[in-house]
Amino acid sequence: MKRILIAFTVFAMLSSVAIAQKPNTLTDAEKKEGWKLLFDGETTNGWHTYLKDTVGSRWQVKDGVLTFDPNGPEEGGGDIVTNDEYENFDFRLEWKISKGGNSGIIFDIQEKPEFKNTYLTGPEMQVLDNIDAADNKKESRLAGSLYDMVGGPEVSKPKPVGEWNQVRILQNKGHLTFWLNGIQTFDGQIGSDEWNKLVANSKFNAKEFANFAKVAKGKIALQQHPGSSQWRNIKIRPL
Repeated sequence: MKRILIAFTVFAMLSSVAIAQKPNTLTDAEKKEGWKLLFDGETTNGWHTYLKDTVGSRWQVKDGVLTFDPNGPEEGGGDIVTNDEYENFDFRLEWKISKGGNSGIIFDIQEKPEFKNTYLTGPEMQVLDNIDAADNKKESRLAGSLYDMVGGPEVSKPKPVGEWNQVRILQNKGHLTFWLNGIQTFDGQIGSDEWNKLVANSKFNAKEFANFAKVAKGKIALQQHPGSSQWRNIKIRPL
């Protein structure tokens, strides 16, 4: 009887862990902390293609995963953005990318007709296959980097293609911190002298980026880019 009780206890513990770790759900503790799911695992509710009303057909939900299919109709593409804006937040998700794939998480986006693309106003955390993607030549463009501004192989440690990577982006009163797979890849203050130097030494010093990162508040995007990308466990906690 004692062995049966022990076996039952172990089974119950493992079952509770499995339930807590089910993708695209929140634990009771997370709900109390104020976390909100941005992807329910079944639909694209809460998202739309940038400057459009709905989500394009290249973005599909398959087996609890939000997937970008680059082979879909061209008119079904484009970055997708949250319906809501966020200012101070703790944002987390998991991603995996196809061989040679490239994507990004862009935030603080000002969705207005005069800005034709998400990246004209929003900074980006790079999503990349560091080994085979064409955009792997600069250290500031490796996975987890503050795109084209700062990064390096010493902190860019993505999982092999086909495995899930964990992202955390924390923004509070303009202070920005990135983590990829538990490794901090950036920490700095938007609009500071150091930040402005990073911008000046990047592609974002061009005239077309005159409104880049001017507002530490906006929508969050998942980027259309070469290759297939997959996303799950997308959640946010407003601060």
